[in-house]
Amino acid sequence: MAYEPFIIGIDLGGTNIRAAVVDHIGEIIAYGHRQTLANEGPRAVIDRMIDAAREVMAKAGLAQCQVAAVGVGSPGPLDIEAGVTLSPATLPGWDRVPLRQLIEEGLGIPTTLENDANAAALGEHCFGAGRGVDHMIYVTVSTGIGGGLILDGTLYHGATGMAGEIGHTTILADGPLCGCGNRGCLEALASGSAIARRAREIVTSGVPTRIANLANGNIDLITAKLVADAASEGDVEAEKILSEAMDYLGTGMASLVNLFNPELVVIGGGLAHIGERLFGPVRHIIKQRAFLAQAQAARVVPAELGDHAGVLGASEVASIALFHGMGNK
Repeated sequence: MAYEPFIIGIDLGGTNIRAAVVDHIGEIIAYGHRQTLANEGPRAVIDRMIDAAREVMAKAGLAQCQVAAVGVGSPGPLDIEAGVTLSPATLPGWDRVPLRQLIEEGLGIPTTLENDANAAALGEHCFGAGRGVDHMIYVTVSTGIGGGLILDGTLYHGATGMAGEIGHTTILADGPLCGCGNRGCLEALASGSAIARRAREIVTSGVPTRIANLANGNIDLITAKLVADAASEGDVEAEKILSEAMDYLGTGMASLVNLFNPELVVIGGGLAHIGERLFGPVRHIIKQRAFLAQAQAARVVPAELGDHAGVLGASEVASIALFHGMGNK
C-alpha cells in the first residue's frame, strides 16, 4: 500500500503562532495555536513554534518519523532560497535569522520556508475559494495589507522571491508615510491600522463622532473594527473614513486586475469581516477603473479558510517541495 505522508504547517504571525498536521488531501488532522510574544526575541519564538509542532503531532498520535515535511509561513521580507528572515516589520530583531534551519534542527524534519501571505494565497487556491482557478489574486486586509499571486496555476515568486507585495504598491504619491518607509502605499491608506489612524486624527481634532464614545474617550482603543461598528450605527465620520479607505482599496485592486487579468480576486484578513462595506465598494471601483473585459472576468469573493489558510498553505508549500526534492534549499 502506498505511503501517504503527513505534513506539518506552521503559520508564524506577529501575534499568533498556528500549527496543524495536514494529510495528503489537505484535511487538518490536529490544530493548535499560541501567542507569538515577539518581544521576547527570535529564539523564544522559534522554541514556541517547535513546541506547537510537537503539540499537534502528539494530538494526531504521530511519531516524528511519520511526518514527511514541515512548511513554515513567515512574515516577509524573506530570502526563501537561504531560508532566512530579512527584518520583518512585525518581528523586531529578526534580521538574517536562519528560521528554516532552526526549525529543521529543532524538529528533525525537512523544512521549507515561504512568505506568509504567499502561503495563505496557496492555501486558498488549493483548498479554499480559489479551487479550480488558474489566475487568482489573494489579498489579506488586516493590520497591514499583503497578498499573493497565482499565475497560470502556480504561485508566482518573482526574480528574488518577493513578488506579491500588494500592500506596498503606491496609490497616492504624497500620501501618508508607510511603515516600509515609502509614502502613499495601499497599506498606509486602506489597512486596519490606516483606518484606526485616520479615526484617531478625527477624534483628536474634536469632530463629533460616535467613534469617541465607543472608545470611551481613549483614542488608544480605536481600531478598524470599532470604526466599522460606528459606521453600522450610522456615524457620518466613521462612514467617511471607511468609504475613503475602500476607495483606495478598490483603486489598488483595479490596477491589479488590469495588470494580471485574474479570474478571481480573493480577499481575506480581519477587515474582510465587515462584508459588503468592503466588497461592495471594491467591486464597484473595479468596474469603474479597470478595462471592461478584465473587470467582467474578475470575480471578487471572500476568502474561505479563515485562520486555517496559512497552515494549509504552508503545508502545501512543504508538500510541493517534498515531491520536488525539498527544492528551496
